Amino acid sequence: MRLKGEIHNPCYDEEEEKVAEENGRELNSIVGVGISPPPKLVVGYALTSKKKKSFLQPKLLGLARNMGIFFISIDLNRPLSDQGPFDVVLHKLAGKEWSEIIEDYRQKHPEVTVLDPPNAVQHLHNRQSMLQGVADLNLSDCHGRVGVPKQLIVTKDPLSIPNEVDKAGLKLPLVAKPLLVDGSAKSHELFLAYDQCSLSELEPPLVLQEFVNHGGVLFKVYIVGEAIKVVRRFSLPNISKRELEKLAGVFRFPRVSCAAASADDADLDPSIAELPERPLLENLARQLRQRLGLRLFNVDMIREHGTKDVFYVIDINYFPGYGKMPDYEHIFTDFLLSLVQSKHKKRPAT
Repeated sequence: MRLKGEIHNPCYDEEEEKVAEENGRELNSIVGVGISPPPKLVVGYALTSKKKKSFLQPKLLGLARNMGIFFISIDLNRPLSDQGPFDVVLHKLAGKEWSEIIEDYRQKHPEVTVLDPPNAVQHLHNRQSMLQGVADLNLSDCHGRVGVPKQLIVTKDPLSIPNEVDKAGLKLPLVAKPLLVDGSAKSHELFLAYDQCSLSELEPPLVLQEFVNHGGVLFKVYIVGEAIKVVRRFSLPNISKRELEKLAGVFRFPRVSCAAASADDADLDPSIAELPERPLLENLARQLRQRLGLRLFNVDMIREHGTKDVFYVIDINYFPGYGKMPDYEHIFTDFLLSLVQSKHKKRPAT
């Protein structure tokens, strides 16, 4: 589970350059000739190859173009200020250098909406600071309770983990996750430790969370500005006390909440499948938007098995796999157009 913290920016290859040139030529011809209405919104994007493939699907690009929204690839080999002009900059690249570039751009171009500020995104790169925001929220209302599982941060010395767990009063089994989130598949791995002795096999830095039985179903709450979309995903099954007495060791699990594990159409017990109350989700999303300073993220939530309204947030992801979200192209284009409308409202009357 050791993370080396390596950061790689994607190369700007010839195919991407060709696409960027074609988009730029088409945009220039629309603006210059004046045959069609000018674009309502120009979105510059700086995304990894994987994110481009999953997010910039034909159904999104086609709908966006019909609505006057154009996506233009940002050339990482040229100064950002020399490109555009953009109305919105959409980005998900790792590394200190990129963060400095985009922050400098934000300062020099306040008229451009940057989604999202790099210093805000940084909070989600560490699972300790990520979930602290949730722990500090006041969500104890009539629609349910939201918290975080009891957890412990371990940064060094694997041999001390059993003693640290004992002192913290954590109960087995424990979920172990890398402390740092760098966008790699490795940073989304998780391990389940069933006994005290096996804890020293784990490799810090990591976060240990008490495993909460949740009926094997996880709720992915996608947030796009003020829009909220919830989908069900299969997750780890419940662990009974009898099973816990028989099990030992540390077991590695792949990323469990992927689109292939969709539980939306499965025949599930209604008490497990029932989505969290809408007012609770709206309250959670509103407070997290304010606290995190982000508009594009998703929350992984579980319901404690045997309860109706006790939920735990176990992860928050910046700019998640929106391409897996039903109707994402409509939700995202509506969000982008709302940014234009809000800018017009803020302009002083002449």
